[in-house]
Amino acid sequence: MRVLECAQIMAGPTCGALLADLGADVIKVEKIPGGDDARAYREPRVGGVSAPFLVMNRNKRGIALDFKHPAGRDALLRLVDSADVLVENYRPGTMDKLGLGWEALHARRPGLIYCSISGYGLTGPLGGGGGFDLVAQAFAGLMSITGEPDRPPAKVGSSVADLNAGLLAANGILAAYVHRLKTGEGQRVDTSLMEAALHQTGWHASVWFATGASPGPLGSGHVLAAPYQAFRTRDRWIVIGGANQANWERICDVLGRPDWKGDVRFVDNSARMANLPALVDAMEAVLGGRDAADWLAAFEAAGVPAGPVNSIGDALSHPQTLARGMVVELEHPVAGTTRALGTPITLSATPARIDRHAPSLGEHTREVLREHGWTDAEIDALLASGAALQAPA
Repeated sequence: MRVLECAQIMAGPTCGALLADLGADVIKVEKIPGGDDARAYREPRVGGVSAPFLVMNRNKRGIALDFKHPAGRDALLRLVDSADVLVENYRPGTMDKLGLGWEALHARRPGLIYCSISGYGLTGPLGGGGGFDLVAQAFAGLMSITGEPDRPPAKVGSSVADLNAGLLAANGILAAYVHRLKTGEGQRVDTSLMEAALHQTGWHASVWFATGASPGPLGSGHVLAAPYQAFRTRDRWIVIGGANQANWERICDVLGRPDWKGDVRFVDNSARMANLPALVDAMEAVLGGRDAADWLAAFEAAGVPAGPVNSIGDALSHPQTLARGMVVELEHPVAGTTRALGTPITLSATPARIDRHAPSLGEHTREVLREHGWTDAEIDALLASGAALQAPA
């Protein structure tokens, strides 16, 4: 599968990175001047290169074209002629104005899968509008259920709308590709940050569908189950997942409070949800007497789901994380040895591969154009016109 990634920042590059990991030849097509806006993120940087750009764009080749220049536009059209997929996440209408929209490219190459990631999707009263992860989280209600009660709205720490939109786009592309293998037909894939954020509401949406009541924030707690949250021990925070009655009764035994099984305040999940503050206070009074490691060992022995509240560094350096290949090292010509997240899918017959560093701006322009039939003279003329850029060797 050959993919042209005309995308930047996070949602589109997430899609492209996953497809590249799974074996696609992803060609990142960056604008001139400047390239992907993520290149301009000044902190943190590794060897002078944007760390976010390095993480989101490993495993891709990169070319740089000026879409507004007739020769640059024509160059992209020639690339489309042998592409299977084009991914873009510019503001809706931008690609159309350049003559690179769905209608134009579908007419030119009917088998092309054209994926658009936007703020609100391409239809509806807000369709065609731009968007950012923060705005999508707010629109979807995620900020109303994140954080602590009686506190200002809080954003989910990670860019879940951007990241999920990229994953949804990749899923849509793969479904469209299966259809194309059967029929030869291309199609448009349309997803958005808004829909990606709404997709994350899960249990909370089910509560509103059933009751008409909008849940509020519960800190680390669960909207439907208790105890299912973070608790303070003597030395650090842990989480305990008492998602069903059997687990709750095991928790009581581990805490040395078998009497709680018959306590009317905690006798079943409904009672525990109704008396959640009292439940948390009672549990933390016991948990505060021992260190987290002791409690986690006891919960493990009893078959109770529990774990430490790790920092990002704790998580990324954990032996389990490393054993699953979720941290990879790549050599970059400017930044030196860099690290990036691995692929969160393990395939037995066709394992993912991550073997290419994030490209410099225009690093593979000449290489890619040659592959697509340009002569060296044509490439030299394109570069001289300013419609394309080749990174220095």
